Amino acid sequence: MLIDQIISALIYLVSVFIIILLGKVVYNKLNPRFNLKNELVKEDNFALALAIVGYYFGLILAIGGILEGDSAGWIDDILDIIFYGIASIILLNISIIINNKIILYKFDNIKEIIEDRNAGTGIVEAANHIAVGLIIFGAVSGEGGDLITFVIFWITGQAALLLSGFVYNWCNSFDIHEHIEKDNVAVGVAFAGVIIAMGNIIRVGISGDFISWHESFIRFGIFVVFGLIMLPIIRYITDKILLSGESLTDELINQETPNVGAGAIEAFSYIGASFLIGWVI
Repeated sequence: MLIDQIISALIYLVSVFIIILLGKVVYNKLNPRFNLKNELVKEDNFALALAIVGYYFGLILAIGGILEGDSAGWIDDILDIIFYGIASIILLNISIIINNKIILYKFDNIKEIIEDRNAGTGIVEAANHIAVGLIIFGAVSGEGGDLITFVIFWITGQAALLLSGFVYNWCNSFDIHEHIEKDNVAVGVAFAGVIIAMGNIIRVGISGDFISWHESFIRFGIFVVFGLIMLPIIRYITDKILLSGESLTDELINQETPNVGAGAIEAFSYIGASFLIGWVI
């Protein structure tokens, strides 16, 4: 029995590695403005390394939603890995365009990552991939869903991510785009925490068996609205408790060298709260 499990696991892992390799090929083809290998190995581009790590992690999370459920037999499981893996690659690469045009719409992300080596932009792009991976994880988990539910959950989840970005920017007294473009990694890290947290909240909201659109959208809406309401509250708590006596805004933007540690603490507060919200609702 153990031997059979090991053989099945190896077959699944080979299938996943094939999807990851395909994801790499697609990423390279859709990004002709730079050579991935050259930037990572010869140019030591840390900003791009962050973005590509997020891309692969997002892809693994997406495939994880397929692997987590009960097995339908290894042949059917592999077919699902291939089918939804390819679909996930497509959606992850579409998310790059969305990130460039809408989430960080005030500047050219590729220029920031490749030419300016802007790690703040790189980590926001990585966070977007991870959040999309979490959304896909939720969309493919459970029983009763199909390609239509998969795509619709991704669309609505991506819309919620965009909304969370606008809400976060509105909650701050500074323009996050302006400071990320100025290579402020601390602001990028904090914003990345928001994106991952919302992706995780959306994952919880759409996970489980698909019963009906009515029930699914009510559950999805409750989680998204609650998550958006909690954003300013969590930031206030972080400011007053985790950084007691200090101003989070001052730490992020009003210092000669922005405090990346403060950005990481803020990001942690959002991500940690997203798990707590999923456990208590």
